Amino acid sequence: MKRIVVVGASAAGLAATETLRREGYDGTLTLIGEEPNAPYDRPPLSKQILSGEWSTDRLPLRPSADFDGLDLDLRLGVAATGLELADRTVVLADGTRVPYDGLIVATGVRPRQLPGDGAHVLRTVDDALALRDRLAPGRHLVVVGAGFLGAEAAAVARGLGCAVTLLEPAPVPLAHAVGEQVGRVLSQAHLDHGVELRTGVTVTAVTGGGVRLADGELVEGDAVLVAVGSLPNTEWLADSGLSVGDGLICDEYGEAAWGSPRPKVGGVYAAGDVARWYNALFGVPMRIEHRTNAAEQGMAVARNLLRPEARKPFTPVPYFWSDQYDMKVQAYGYLRGHDEVAVVDGDLSRRRFVAAYRTGDRLTGALAVGMPPKAIRPWRQAIATRAAWHETVPVAIPAAGAQLNGR
Repeated sequence: MKRIVVVGASAAGLAATETLRREGYDGTLTLIGEEPNAPYDRPPLSKQILSGEWSTDRLPLRPSADFDGLDLDLRLGVAATGLELADRTVVLADGTRVPYDGLIVATGVRPRQLPGDGAHVLRTVDDALALRDRLAPGRHLVVVGAGFLGAEAAAVARGLGCAVTLLEPAPVPLAHAVGEQVGRVLSQAHLDHGVELRTGVTVTAVTGGGVRLADGELVEGDAVLVAVGSLPNTEWLADSGLSVGDGLICDEYGEAAWGSPRPKVGGVYAAGDVARWYNALFGVPMRIEHRTNAAEQGMAVARNLLRPEARKPFTPVPYFWSDQYDMKVQAYGYLRGHDEVAVVDGDLSRRRFVAAYRTGDRLTGALAVGMPPKAIRPWRQAIATRAAWHETVPVAIPAAGAQLNGR
């Protein structure tokens, strides 16, 4: 291959370009990014940047000298708008057509929006800075969505002296991801820090001074953050012939699937938040929106693209973390759709514990709150080897539900 194009200049795209160079690729390597910034880290946006603890000069993923050393054909500040597979060409918003022999799609996601104007979202550095300007002692922040992103922003706002109302449609925040009992424990931390947590409420629109609920109530605030999930950036692939559905559909190697009867044109892979691939370790397709997975997948698909005769399935044990107040949350595995949760170390009531997750007869996940890394690391290996539940968790304590004092 003489020309490889990577669309998406964030963690996954950068990892792919670095891996290609490290593996000996010396052809033309084009990196396309919609934002004008060189690749930067996103997890600190809802933590250190939002709180003002960091300045933005700490965000770049690599020093400029290291980045320059990749010898890239760099196209920043311009979005990809189309893909012509037969001609092996990426079309850009400025009309430029970029040819390729191999392509890696790493276009990530964008925040879901709600009707109305004036709400903040939290995806880019500009988003974080705009919201930070609205946070000050005595201000009132309304957060729509009590997932990890909304929870982190709520914690930061409380630390800055803001009043915070956290609105969530589910009866228990994060129950779909970590289970009801653990979700209640995590939610209690917000109540203990003075957040007004309201569950079972639906926001229908953002207004000039807050948000409107489905029952007509107006919840007032000085600023509104909408954190209700994301949408994969796949619109530019709509007419390409590739299979799109909650992400770019890929096989176990990260190669994009063909969604039409036209002859297949290979050499297209995907990585990061936009990729929905089959993880053979868990036997399910998944799309992971976490920083660690983006980098690992970028490296894996770069190797598979470069050496198709020696491709390896991408079968990671996903990892994510979250910082809220003085509480560190870490998790390994695939927790969704689990059949059982059991506490294997620590105490739920003290918010210091490790919980294990069972799907079928296998250990498929582990989550730690307020525990040192060494308390959860051994569980990663057990998940990676598809350990049997009854052998790994022989004397687990059922995760009894803690009472949630919200309304």
